[in-house]
Amino acid sequence: MTGITDFPINAKWPAQHPERLQLYSLPTPNGVKVSIMLEETGLAYEPHLVDFETNDQMSPEFLSLNPNNKIPAIIDPDGPSGKPLPLFESGAILLYLAEKTGKLLPQDPAARYETIQWLMFQMGGIGPMFGQVGFFHKFAGREYEDKRPRDRYIAEAARLLAVLEQRLEGRKWIMGGNMTIADIAVFPWVRNLVEYYGAGELVGFEKFANVRRVLAAFLDRPAVARGLKIPARA
Repeated sequence: MTGITDFPINAKWPAQHPERLQLYSLPTPNGVKVSIMLEETGLAYEPHLVDFETNDQMSPEFLSLNPNNKIPAIIDPDGPSGKPLPLFESGAILLYLAEKTGKLLPQDPAARYETIQWLMFQMGGIGPMFGQVGFFHKFAGREYEDKRPRDRYIAEAARLLAVLEQRLEGRKWIMGGNMTIADIAVFPWVRNLVEYYGAGELVGFEKFANVRRVLAAFLDRPAVARGLKIPARA
């Protein structure tokens, strides 16, 4: 591929600004990780809405970019060696954008890997477990008479919040004094658990004072406020 317009996905989501990074996403917890990152770093980008209601994620054009049919995905026209780089998986995209811009990821090797450790904590724990809470509490799973699956995921979500609470004790952000990609990965999911899934009371959210404090600081950032609404829903 020599440019954005050569990618099959461009047939469904034509790039109006092919010189900019292209974002294919939806404002879900995983999706807004990348829009927030882009807003925080100031990179020029063009967002495209992947509408789940019309199964855009299952279209041949989107599958050509991400065969796993999940958002978000990007194409950076100015990737390594100046060549376009298509990329999916929100954690991989956060790492790529942090390294591309030199922002939101510590340069010190030990601190860098510690940050990646907490990014993986979100990818492997918070995201999947909070998502299951949403299924069993807000969506189709709430109709199940057997509440053991729901209760299992509620207990695990509370455990993960307790781990995060302990980590934030005496720290402004997950890594200390500065926000990193670890925070950008974690806190959209914390917000979703409480605000969208309505599971705050179930997981005892009020007792996690440090998590509540950092979530409030996260949501107070102008770039976060913008990123949470990108791509705009039709």
